[in-house]
Amino acid sequence: MTVLVTGGAGFVGSHLVRRLLDQTEHAVVILDNFNDYYDPRMKRANAALFEHEPRVSLVEDNFRDAHLCEALFARCRFSHVIHLGAYPGVPYSLKEPQLYIDANISGTAVLLDAARRHEVERFLFASSSTVYGRGAQSPFVEDAALGIPASPYGATKRTAELLGFTWNQLYGLAFTSLRFFNVYGPRLRPELALAVFTRKILAGEPLPLYGDGSVLRDFTHVSDICSGVIAALTAPGIAGQSINLGHNEPVQMLRLISLIEAAAGKKALVEFHPPRAEDMPLTCADLTKSRRLLGYEPRVPIEEGVREYVEWAKVG
Repeated sequence: MTVLVTGGAGFVGSHLVRRLLDQTEHAVVILDNFNDYYDPRMKRANAALFEHEPRVSLVEDNFRDAHLCEALFARCRFSHVIHLGAYPGVPYSLKEPQLYIDANISGTAVLLDAARRHEVERFLFASSSTVYGRGAQSPFVEDAALGIPASPYGATKRTAELLGFTWNQLYGLAFTSLRFFNVYGPRLRPELALAVFTRKILAGEPLPLYGDGSVLRDFTHVSDICSGVIAALTAPGIAGQSINLGHNEPVQMLRLISLIEAAAGKKALVEFHPPRAEDMPLTCADLTKSRRLLGYEPRVPIEEGVREYVEWAKVG
């Protein structure tokens, strides 16, 4: 069997491809366009980790291209699609919303239709805690009422979910939405808070903190996210479901900074900025459903994960 991993050269994607190689017998096709949202050299370094792996093929192109996808699905006969590819990042989505609409909505529709036509067994979609939006009750429960997404990014992820559930209902495509919560770990995207804070602390430079530091995030180690995705490849009865993959232990940003300080052995120079309208005050995953359907259980405590990340950043 062959698995398509869109965005497979990115942060989560590169970790997931490694787990697929270690824990399954599947061949893997990475589809990534190496866009410049952040330095493409980082993604090329990730892809290079698999250049000598006989079960991995790399296609450098865009999943928004319907002709490319048709040819790729016809040639490779994918059994599974893991759709990680997207335009990421909340703040940038306010500046360039059309990019997010084109990639995260239109691009997902292209993949869904290719998967439907070629009878893919299972389509796993990497969604986000941002779909819950302002007004959702914490902890966030998958089948409870949602709020209004606080950013175009969150709105595009929610729309892509709805497309997937529609394809499931109309065509029987086994679509499952996996809602990731604040993923972190080695090879983290450079614009995310943990990466920015660590870089600034190690360099002895002021770090920007938006708001008073009371914002809570449900930081989830990338290895736990990958465990959930691997379980979803074979778990029964999950088609048409949305499932949280989080940690259920929200961490204040001020505490995150203190954990980085302890791991780095340096004090932070905090530069306070006004809060951003697009930032949700809290993310917190209810894990009842993921435990029941996937046997999911996060295992990496934030203290251990931050230490690991800081050590990686020191040499990375």
